[in-house]
Amino acid sequence: MKSAKDYLEEANKVVTRISAEAAIQHHGDNGNVFIDVRDSNDIAKTGTISNALRIPRGFLEFAADENMPMHNAALKKDAQIFLVCGLGGQAALAGKTLQEMGFRNVTNVGGIGEWKEAGGPTES
Repeated sequence: MKSAKDYLEEANKVVTRISAEAAIQHHGDNGNVFIDVRDSNDIAKTGTISNALRIPRGFLEFAADENMPMHNAALKKDAQIFLVCGLGGQAALAGKTLQEMGFRNVTNVGGIGEWKEAGGPTES
């Protein structure tokens, strides 16, 4: 039987994690998609990355699947996708899921606190 720690270790092995400073260099580049996978209550408390999609981890599969009516057109298989959450764990798990769905360029930015500390642009 797997534990949450097992799932997280597996995700961290396959999803590249970069520093917030490195991710900021990609913010605003054409074709890059930033996604905050936290729920709306957490985002309301801390804000999020400017222009980030707000797709909770529990809804991600539906938004990423082009055959679902809730598909988000910004989620293209060849897009460079940067994921953020509270501390990096949910972003890693979401990244692994996206990779399993065929997304090739998925990166974990870590937590929103790191982004803010690095001076990344934010919005409420």
